[in-house]
Amino acid sequence: MSVTLYIPRDAVALGLGANKVARALFAGAERRGLDVTIVRTGSRGLFWLEPMVEVGTPEGRVAYGPVKLADIDALLDAGLATGGDHPLRLGDPEKIPYLARQQRLTFHRCGVIDPVSVDDYRAHGGYRGLEAALKLDAEGIVAAVRDSGLRGRGGAGFPAGIKWNTVMLAKADQKYVVCNADEGDSGTFADRMMMEGDPFNLIEGMTIAAVATGATRGYIYLRSEYPQAFATLKEAIANGVTAGVLGENILGSGKTFHLEVRLGAGAYICGEETSLLESLEGKRGIVRAKPPIPALKGFLGKPTLVNNVMTFTAVPWILENGAKAYADYGMGRSLGTLPIQLAGNIKHGGLIEMAFGITLRQVIEDFGGGTRSGRPVRAVQVGGPLGAYFPDHLLDTPLDYEAMAAKKGLVGHGGIVVFDDTVDMAAQARFAFEFCATESCGKCTPCRIGATRGVETMDKVIAGIRPDANLKLVEDLCEVMTDGSLCAMGGLTPMPVMSAITHFPEDFRRAGDLPAAAE
Repeated sequence: MSVTLYIPRDAVALGLGANKVARALFAGAERRGLDVTIVRTGSRGLFWLEPMVEVGTPEGRVAYGPVKLADIDALLDAGLATGGDHPLRLGDPEKIPYLARQQRLTFHRCGVIDPVSVDDYRAHGGYRGLEAALKLDAEGIVAAVRDSGLRGRGGAGFPAGIKWNTVMLAKADQKYVVCNADEGDSGTFADRMMMEGDPFNLIEGMTIAAVATGATRGYIYLRSEYPQAFATLKEAIANGVTAGVLGENILGSGKTFHLEVRLGAGAYICGEETSLLESLEGKRGIVRAKPPIPALKGFLGKPTLVNNVMTFTAVPWILENGAKAYADYGMGRSLGTLPIQLAGNIKHGGLIEMAFGITLRQVIEDFGGGTRSGRPVRAVQVGGPLGAYFPDHLLDTPLDYEAMAAKKGLVGHGGIVVFDDTVDMAAQARFAFEFCATESCGKCTPCRIGATRGVETMDKVIAGIRPDANLKLVEDLCEVMTDGSLCAMGGLTPMPVMSAITHFPEDFRRAGDLPAAAE
């Protein structure tokens, strides 16, 4: 009997034993006389169920999870090869409520296909976007991106079409497309999941961008902490060149696009586009003053389109299905879907792709199932280490750029980290300053010095030393950092600090009542 098993090669699944499970399943199946083919996929993003094993049956795939080594023999004896019944049987993965409620446009192939197979990618709709783009002129491609309402998914939310148009119109003998894959925000993993599970989606999106802007070379700037993504991307790029979807004469169009992956050295500041470009050029990652903007003078002084992984990977769907179809998702000026990453003290952490407009409470309760500890949610940080902490009464805020900004928060890269009622918010505010002091590039004084003074002042508050006066000093310091920093590193550090002080003032007053509190 021939059977195909699908087992993730995603970093989370590997950390939970996926390789050992794959080897044990193969050996166990062989002992039972089964002809087994194992396809290593990405993850569907239901991390509490990893490793999630799927088996192909005539009726479709059947999932089991989380599978441990101790479960292998019982699963095989129960008829895993034919989708047999077992306590770990989840049924059709597409009908698992966590997945069935989602609106997956960007991630619909992730966890389904062999990530390094061009044929598998194309069999599941891949390269239709590029084929559609090649039938348009540059202005037509840029117009589709603009009319879709796509905004930068890396955090800033800048309209992608405007940036693409600027690079398209720039005059130069060489242009570049650069992907910012330096995913450093706390609680974020969408970029990693995509690069490990559906890298050709990123490659296709960057190729469309190159065709639209006139670029012939591209770089994926990847954080060094992603070794699996690095290996997968390199293999996918090599396979893409062999298949004629990268390199010279792409799909017989006469267009050229050469793509490379470059590893960063672990600096958070290199998530800022100009610092990234400095690093890509082999220099220390320090923020550049703007103007000139990278779209006009970027990598090696040439016009450069810099977008995040999630921005590029939204593009193939837009070109295949049309700008209006994408813009029909979302609300207000926040159109399309947002890959939400749910982490922290949460029962069901993972990847959720939904149209803009879903509330934080819906994400945490309907998808996340509440805290893993079973205790009440006290604070939720949205948008990475520089994002605001929201208390319970703000959890009905929609995930929408303008709605979040109105509550003095940000969407950022879509990362959500949940804390229960044991969290010390004064310690979290101190951490924001400490993080900035550690990760600052050091170029501007408000960030470099301000963050260090912030840690020192917050230590006094926590120790109960003149808490009122020192909290006022923190407030003044935050104003200077917001208004005076060269980039968002220092400019946004006050957001988590001030939100913690505003919404959780009791955590900053407790120490002040202690008898030991003194100068």
